[in-house]
Amino acid sequence: MKKNILSHTDSKGFTLMEILIALFLSAIVLTVIFKVFITQHQNWAIQEQVTDMQQNARAAIDELTRQIRMAGHELPLGLPCIQAYNTNPDTILINYGDGGCDAPLEHDMPLPSAELRCDGHDISCFHDGQWVYIFHPDSGGGEFFQISEVQVGSQHIQHNKMVLSQCYSKGAIVIALQQIKYYIDNSDTLHPNLMMELPGQQPWVYAENIEDLQFEYTMKNGLIVDVPAIYDDVRQVKITLTARTERPDPDFPDDPYRRRQYTSRVNLRNLDI
Repeated sequence: MKKNILSHTDSKGFTLMEILIALFLSAIVLTVIFKVFITQHQNWAIQEQVTDMQQNARAAIDELTRQIRMAGHELPLGLPCIQAYNTNPDTILINYGDGGCDAPLEHDMPLPSAELRCDGHDISCFHDGQWVYIFHPDSGGGEFFQISEVQVGSQHIQHNKMVLSQCYSKGAIVIALQQIKYYIDNSDTLHPNLMMELPGQQPWVYAENIEDLQFEYTMKNGLIVDVPAIYDDVRQVKITLTARTERPDPDFPDDPYRRRQYTSRVNLRNLDI
């Protein structure tokens, strides 16, 4: 009996060479796609960092501009509107009245810990826990302290949590003031921050990744200085602020951070008289 021998000469399939070529081409296509994806992802991450940097910088310079413009408003005699520190990055301290809230003492203080008696004056604008400033118009000196209790009915102000440095006499004035300090904290070199500090409080971060802050002061005689000799003669403050991205950019190996610099000029309207 003869066995039928089937011919396979017409059967279809892939040779090993064809498979290897297909795998090689597929690898090239996948590599290109992967590289495009990585590039697009890196560009997106960089743009996100740039956007955050610009937002931080704009918020910071807008805040500085607004606060510096208020310097000197309803300020008592003897307290400078601005205090400048050429610390590189620079530091600035701003003072101004907070809403016209004030009350004079009608009795001498027998002790530095004694209550402040403002008999006959409305003290309802003050509140417990508030930091205020007390000064005597004749001497021009004063200090900040924290109110522990406002006794509206008796017109007395208590400061049990802290003792004043001196006994203030009748005629001294308690006034609500804003005193704000701005400076750069470089303790973490990878993340320098613009800090804000109020009297008696811990400083906090106002804007992240702000690496430099510089001030120039134009005096009423036109002279431009880094630190004014007479603060009441300041007429304009130039702010220069430099922000950088949070993370380094691998495309910039020598200086890996992207940066933006912003400048603002502020006229001190409360001193231009």
